[in-house]
Amino acid sequence: MAGPHILAVSGSLRTGAFNRKLLEVAVQHARSLGAEVDVVDLKALNLPFYDGDVEAAGLPAPVTELRERLGKAQGLIISSPEYNSSIPGGLKNAIDWVSRPPGRLFQEKWVAMMGATPGVFGTSRMQPHLRQVLSSTGAHVLPAQVHLPKAMEAFTPEGKLKDDARQKEVETLVAALVSRLKG
Repeated sequence: MAGPHILAVSGSLRTGAFNRKLLEVAVQHARSLGAEVDVVDLKALNLPFYDGDVEAAGLPAPVTELRERLGKAQGLIISSPEYNSSIPGGLKNAIDWVSRPPGRLFQEKWVAMMGATPGVFGTSRMQPHLRQVLSSTGAHVLPAQVHLPKAMEAFTPEGKLKDDARQKEVETLVAALVSRLKG
Protein backbone atom coordinates (compact mmCIF):
# COMPACT_ATOMS: atom_id res chain seq x y z
CA MET A 1 0.00 0.00 0.00
CA ALA A 2 1.40 3.36 -1.01
CA GLY A 3 2.01 5.99 1.63
CA PRO A 4 0.42 9.42 1.67
CA HIS A 5 1.30 11.92 -1.05
CA ILE A 6 2.81 15.15 0.29
CA LEU A 7 3.71 18.35 -1.54
CA ALA A 8 6.78 20.05 -0.03
CA VAL A 9 7.44 23.75 -0.63
CA SER A 10 10.11 26.17 0.51
CA GLY A 11 9.10 29.81 0.74
CA SER A 12 12.71 30.75 0.09
CA LEU A 13 13.83 31.02 -3.52
CA ARG A 14 17.55 31.39 -2.83
CA THR A 15 19.83 28.48 -3.71
CA GLY A 16 21.28 27.03 -0.52
CA ALA A 17 18.66 28.79 1.63
CA PHE A 18 18.18 27.70 5.23
CA ASN A 19 14.54 26.86 4.54
CA ARG A 20 15.46 24.65 1.62
CA LYS A 21 17.82 22.80 3.96
CA LEU A 22 15.18 22.52 6.67
CA LEU A 23 12.64 21.31 4.11
CA GLU A 24 15.07 18.64 2.93
CA VAL A 25 15.43 17.36 6.51
CA ALA A 26 11.64 17.09 6.71
CA VAL A 27 11.33 15.48 3.28
CA GLN A 28 13.90 12.81 4.13
CA HIS A 29 12.02 11.92 7.29
CA ALA A 30 8.64 11.85 5.53
CA ARG A 31 10.05 9.48 2.93
CA SER A 32 11.53 7.28 5.67
CA LEU A 33 7.96 7.00 7.05
CA GLY A 34 6.69 5.78 3.68
CA ALA A 35 5.31 9.03 2.29
CA GLU A 36 5.64 9.95 -1.36
CA VAL A 37 6.96 13.52 -1.43
CA ASP A 38 6.86 15.90 -4.38
CA VAL A 39 9.24 18.82 -3.78
CA VAL A 40 8.20 22.01 -5.57
CA ASP A 41 10.91 24.53 -6.44
CA LEU A 42 9.06 27.83 -6.75
CA LYS A 43 12.09 29.48 -8.34
CA ALA A 44 12.29 26.88 -11.11
CA LEU A 45 8.52 26.93 -11.55
CA ASN A 46 8.72 30.67 -12.31
CA LEU A 47 5.11 31.57 -11.59
CA PRO A 48 3.97 34.94 -12.92
CA PHE A 49 2.58 37.44 -10.43
CA TYR A 50 -1.09 36.79 -9.77
CA ASP A 51 -3.15 39.03 -12.05
CA GLY A 52 -6.85 38.63 -12.73
CA ASP A 53 -6.36 39.71 -16.34
CA VAL A 54 -3.79 36.94 -16.87
CA GLU A 55 -6.12 34.47 -15.17
CA ALA A 56 -9.05 35.53 -17.39
CA ALA A 57 -6.93 34.93 -20.50
CA GLY A 58 -6.15 31.37 -19.36
CA LEU A 59 -3.96 29.87 -16.69
CA PRO A 60 -0.23 30.02 -17.46
CA ALA A 61 1.46 26.63 -17.77
CA PRO A 62 3.40 26.95 -14.46
CA VAL A 63 0.15 27.67 -12.62
CA THR A 64 -1.55 24.67 -14.20
CA GLU A 65 1.42 22.50 -13.24
CA LEU A 66 1.36 23.65 -9.62
CA ARG A 67 -2.42 23.20 -9.40
CA GLU A 68 -2.09 19.63 -10.73
CA ARG A 69 0.70 18.80 -8.28
CA LEU A 70 -1.27 20.22 -5.34
CA GLY A 71 -4.38 18.38 -6.51
CA LYS A 72 -2.56 15.05 -6.19
CA ALA A 73 -1.30 15.81 -2.67
CA GLN A 74 -3.08 14.87 0.53
CA GLY A 75 -0.99 17.26 2.60
CA LEU A 76 1.83 19.77 2.54
CA ILE A 77 5.07 20.57 4.28
CA ILE A 78 5.96 24.24 4.07
CA SER A 79 9.26 25.66 5.28
CA SER A 80 9.46 29.40 4.92
CA PRO A 81 11.48 32.38 6.05
CA GLU A 82 9.81 35.57 7.17
CA TYR A 83 10.21 38.75 5.18
CA ASN A 84 9.34 41.91 7.09
CA SER A 85 7.70 39.70 9.74
CA SER A 86 5.36 38.09 7.21
CA ILE A 87 5.02 35.65 4.30
CA PRO A 88 7.56 35.94 1.46
CA GLY A 89 6.02 37.22 -1.77
CA GLY A 90 6.88 34.15 -3.86
CA LEU A 91 5.12 31.80 -1.45
CA LYS A 92 2.09 34.07 -1.07
CA ASN A 93 1.86 34.41 -4.86
CA ALA A 94 1.87 30.61 -5.25
CA ILE A 95 -0.88 30.27 -2.66
CA ASP A 96 -2.90 33.00 -4.38
CA TRP A 97 -2.68 31.27 -7.76
CA VAL A 98 -3.59 27.76 -6.60
CA SER A 99 -6.36 28.84 -4.26
CA ARG A 100 -8.37 30.39 -7.11
CA PRO A 101 -11.43 28.65 -8.57
CA PRO A 102 -12.14 26.22 -10.03
CA GLY A 103 -11.83 23.78 -7.19
CA ARG A 104 -10.74 24.27 -3.64
CA LEU A 105 -7.35 22.62 -3.88
CA PHE A 106 -6.36 23.30 -0.27
CA GLN A 107 -9.71 22.14 1.09
CA GLU A 108 -9.27 19.52 3.85
CA LYS A 109 -5.52 19.16 3.24
CA TRP A 110 -3.27 19.02 6.30
CA VAL A 111 -0.23 21.28 6.47
CA ALA A 112 2.95 21.00 8.53
CA MET A 113 4.53 24.43 8.88
CA MET A 114 8.13 25.27 9.78
CA GLY A 115 10.63 28.01 9.25
CA ALA A 116 14.25 28.97 9.70
CA THR A 117 15.78 32.40 10.01
CA PRO A 118 19.18 33.87 10.90
CA GLY A 119 17.47 35.98 13.57
CA VAL A 120 16.28 35.00 17.02
CA PHE A 121 12.56 34.72 16.29
CA GLY A 122 12.73 31.63 14.07
CA THR A 123 9.81 32.79 11.88
CA SER A 124 7.46 33.07 14.87
CA ARG A 125 6.11 36.35 13.47
CA MET A 126 5.42 34.98 9.97
CA GLN A 127 3.84 31.68 10.90
CA PRO A 128 0.59 33.13 12.32
CA HIS A 129 0.10 35.02 9.03
CA LEU A 130 0.71 31.87 7.00
CA ARG A 131 -1.61 29.89 9.27
CA GLN A 132 -4.35 32.49 8.74
CA VAL A 133 -3.96 32.48 4.95
CA LEU A 134 -3.91 28.67 4.72
CA SER A 135 -6.90 28.34 7.04
CA SER A 136 -8.85 30.75 4.84
CA THR A 137 -8.27 28.40 1.89
CA GLY A 138 -9.79 25.45 3.76
CA ALA A 139 -6.50 23.81 4.76
CA HIS A 140 -5.94 22.41 8.24
CA VAL A 141 -2.64 23.52 9.74
CA LEU A 142 -1.19 21.23 12.39
CA PRO A 143 -1.15 22.96 15.79
CA ALA A 144 2.57 22.27 16.30
CA GLN A 145 5.20 23.96 14.18
CA VAL A 146 8.98 24.29 14.05
CA HIS A 147 10.77 27.60 14.57
CA LEU A 148 14.51 27.45 13.84
CA PRO A 149 16.35 30.61 14.95
CA LYS A 150 20.03 31.34 14.24
CA ALA A 151 19.86 29.10 11.20
CA MET A 152 23.39 29.99 10.09
CA GLU A 153 24.62 27.93 13.08
CA ALA A 154 22.05 25.11 12.81
CA PHE A 155 23.29 23.00 9.89
CA THR A 156 26.34 20.88 9.18
CA PRO A 157 28.11 21.45 5.85
CA GLU A 158 26.16 18.40 4.56
CA GLY A 159 22.83 20.05 5.40
CA LYS A 160 21.99 18.04 8.51
CA LEU A 161 20.75 19.65 11.70
CA LYS A 162 23.51 19.83 14.31
CA ASP A 163 21.17 19.75 17.30
CA ASP A 164 19.48 16.41 18.00
CA ALA A 165 16.61 18.18 19.78
CA ARG A 166 15.91 20.27 16.65
CA GLN A 167 16.06 17.12 14.51
CA LYS A 168 13.54 15.48 16.85
CA GLU A 169 11.24 18.54 16.55
CA VAL A 170 11.21 18.24 12.76
CA GLU A 171 10.70 14.48 12.90
CA THR A 172 7.84 14.81 15.39
CA LEU A 173 6.08 17.40 13.21
CA VAL A 174 6.50 15.31 10.06
CA ALA A 175 5.38 12.15 11.85
CA ALA A 176 2.24 13.97 13.02
CA LEU A 177 1.47 14.98 9.43
CA VAL A 178 2.07 11.50 8.01
CA SER A 179 -0.03 9.95 10.79
CA ARG A 180 -2.89 12.41 10.13
CA LEU A 181 -2.78 11.61 6.40
CA LYS A 182 -2.81 7.87 6.96
CA GLY A 183 -6.04 8.39 8.87
